[in-house]
Amino acid sequence: MGANINHRDDHEPYDVTQGFYYKLYDDASMDSFSSLQMSNNGGGSAMSVVNSSVGSNGSDTLMLKHHGSNHVVTYTAYHSHNNKGRVSQGLSDDALAQALLDPCFPAKGLQGYEQWTIQLEKLNMGPTFAQGAFGKLYKGSYNGEDVAIKLLEKPEDNVDKANLMGQQFQQEVMMLTRLKHPNIVRFIGACYKPMVWCIVTEYAKGGSVRHFLNKRRNKNSVPLRLAVKQALDVAKGMEYVHGFGFIHRDLKSDNLLISSDRSIKIADFGVARIEVQNEGMTPEMGTYRWMAPEMIQHRPYTQKVDVYSFGIVLWELITGTLPYHNLTDLQAAFAVVNKGLRPTVPNDCLPILREIMTRCWDVDPDVRPPFTQVVKMLEMAETEIMTMVRSARFRGCCGSQPMTID
Repeated sequence: MGANINHRDDHEPYDVTQGFYYKLYDDASMDSFSSLQMSNNGGGSAMSVVNSSVGSNGSDTLMLKHHGSNHVVTYTAYHSHNNKGRVSQGLSDDALAQALLDPCFPAKGLQGYEQWTIQLEKLNMGPTFAQGAFGKLYKGSYNGEDVAIKLLEKPEDNVDKANLMGQQFQQEVMMLTRLKHPNIVRFIGACYKPMVWCIVTEYAKGGSVRHFLNKRRNKNSVPLRLAVKQALDVAKGMEYVHGFGFIHRDLKSDNLLISSDRSIKIADFGVARIEVQNEGMTPEMGTYRWMAPEMIQHRPYTQKVDVYSFGIVLWELITGTLPYHNLTDLQAAFAVVNKGLRPTVPNDCLPILREIMTRCWDVDPDVRPPFTQVVKMLEMAETEIMTMVRSARFRGCCGSQPMTID
């Protein structure tokens, strides 16, 4: 399908033929369900579905008619239950899901990646969580495990677009099969049929970091020790991603997911691509609040755009605040480029954390440290914080007011 990736021990950038990824939709992560909205009997409900019933206990068999044919498709869908006992029906009339589950067409895997082919008889489709021009996102289960399911629809009236989307699907699958790290969302499998492409990944029950921060907005700020731990998780994951020559290009709190053990997993590689030397890259993929100036200005860029975004994310974790919350995306982009605007670092911020942030979001990409260095600096910050915690606990035992760092 036009792309060839060969592993290199020296970690040079991979050369991929003209392919790049489009976002399924703007401003939302493929897996960040907690930050999205879905239709529920005419109203909106938050994307947190921690209490969903998945699998046979909450499943129904649905009989649906496939578009363009007279046959009926039978498949399993489940209801999502919340604490109040309300039920939202998933897939009551979904042509895209029908196209995937249509038994008249067998699921196929990518050549050379057949071991990753999804077995549809093990896939339970749940409710739609988001929708874009060419696809939808679902929560479901695969082999008894909660999963996120992305379905992309093949355009019938645009051959060039269909070919490009097919190439993008192949490249994304090839990328995800390589990324195996505790701080990267785990790839489970993929398949395709004549009219649909499907990618399945693990589902993070804790939702996105942005959703987590929003919930804490009226409470105490995130403990500094937790904020630094989460930042370290992100930095380690990005160090691993960059080691393959990849660029994420849309690193932000919506695309950072919280797993059941509270660790952070980087998600939404639908806009990620291979770094190609001496090539101008399309800049519109990211989100302006986290986007490096060179991307906003449509200039060529490197992996250092991810480092810039990380600096904004680190500030966001420490302050719990949306970057430039009083500006629109376009206003923020204009101010970042033309006025050198950056988030205001709190006065009581640890010097080492201040240094990491300001170096990461420097206007000069060469000043921004690689993630290997960012990891080391965050580890130093973590050690310093632990020392402060032990000292604060000692003072607390002596009758002084303990600090709230942990």
